[in-house]
Amino acid sequence: MRIDVVTIFPDYLRALDLSLIGRAAAGGALDLTVHDLREWTTDRHRTVDDTPIGGGAGMVMKPDIWGRALDDILAAPGPDAADGAPPRPVLIIPTPAGEVFTQRTAEELAGAQHLVVACGRYEGIDGRVARHYAQQGVEVRELSIGDYVLNGGEAAALVIIEAVARLLPGVLGNPNSVVEESHGASGLLEYEVHTRPTTWRGLEVDPVLLSGDHGRIARARRDQSIARTAARRPDLIAALDAAALDAADRAALAAHGWLVPRGAAHPRPVTIRPARPADVDRLVALAARTFPDACPGHIPPEYIRRHVETHLTPELFASWIEDERVGLFVAELPHSPPPAGLPAEGPVPQCPLVGYSAVIMEAPDDSGAMPRGLDERPPGLAAGPQELVAELSKVYVDAAMRGSGLASALLEAAVAHAADRGADLVWLGTATGNRRAQKAYRRSGFTAEGARDYRVGEQVCRDVVMVRRPEPTAASTAGSTRGTA
Repeated sequence: MRIDVVTIFPDYLRALDLSLIGRAAAGGALDLTVHDLREWTTDRHRTVDDTPIGGGAGMVMKPDIWGRALDDILAAPGPDAADGAPPRPVLIIPTPAGEVFTQRTAEELAGAQHLVVACGRYEGIDGRVARHYAQQGVEVRELSIGDYVLNGGEAAALVIIEAVARLLPGVLGNPNSVVEESHGASGLLEYEVHTRPTTWRGLEVDPVLLSGDHGRIARARRDQSIARTAARRPDLIAALDAAALDAADRAALAAHGWLVPRGAAHPRPVTIRPARPADVDRLVALAARTFPDACPGHIPPEYIRRHVETHLTPELFASWIEDERVGLFVAELPHSPPPAGLPAEGPVPQCPLVGYSAVIMEAPDDSGAMPRGLDERPPGLAAGPQELVAELSKVYVDAAMRGSGLASALLEAAVAHAADRGADLVWLGTATGNRRAQKAYRRSGFTAEGARDYRVGEQVCRDVVMVRRPEPTAASTAGSTRGTA
């Protein structure tokens, strides 16, 4: 590739002689030349600017000077394309008024044979310069490296040239260096990187990175990329291609406030939060539409309906919201805003609830009563007499949200709540025939430990009992819910 840079401050571009770019230029992988715009002036003062037509602050760079410089540079013979076609020149004009320069832009420009970078100063280059060369068939790219203003285009030129040149063959020593970095094909920011020592000032690297298990390492790095991108660049998360996300990706996204509903092209933001009194009616409706899907097919619909009406009531959910021994969490999708320029009509509706989870601490109140809705502890549960046990009573999501990772995120919110309150063991029951749910619970660290009978109406069902011992948390060491309401 040939790159010509035109500037009134050639020394500003000396940084291009350094490091990998300078080495590539010296080795012939890159043909890089910096030109002084004043070489094309004709007056003794070497004038390159004049006052703005129509008035205004500052000075504008003259089109006639730029025209002579660009004509000469564009007319000079350059490298032919691999197929023998004449070079495709691209005129790049750095400007805060240009399109935003991104990694995708760099990848596009890396396919050109000849780049000419015109570094403006003062108020910029006369706008007719860009229009003229576009009319002559030259590809013109007016590019901005960010939403701020610099004194000239040289700093932006350095950024653009380095971003493009490092993508060219022979510039980087290891071509794989560009595969996993930020803004690459994955659409995510790069994961945190480390080197030895493994412990530094009390900070340790993730033990997974030292395991030698390449699959686990790749997954840990991918999860960290997702977490970092969700926290710093949610706009990149919103642009991810849903078809390229696997189940583990979706679970990681849901843990950081994003999910992929069935059929969606891109992730959507979701809020997982403790339930509030205003949620009761929506919780009842959500429970009524999700509970039947978890029931074995042989249970008569009438039994299911009666179970919902008697067990998933407004009174139950209201009591759970008020009871400190119960962690009740909901997943809420924000409403899409009205189209630009159109006002919202009427009062803003409540956002839809698309999932919920509930964990109940096995702890009596001052009167000795256990929380409402707590199931009897299954026989044979391996819990010591002094251990605090909690039941993961509910994890339900709407049908369109299955496979989105939302159920896993709701489960983790509930388990974390139990751990914060000192739970030593969390148990749950799921239908023996529900292999999908059992597999999901195993992925979340639960193991099978016995069975129990569970009644829906007049129908007795058989559940697999699964348990998990959550890691103690800082909150759990400060105190636990052992007999308080």
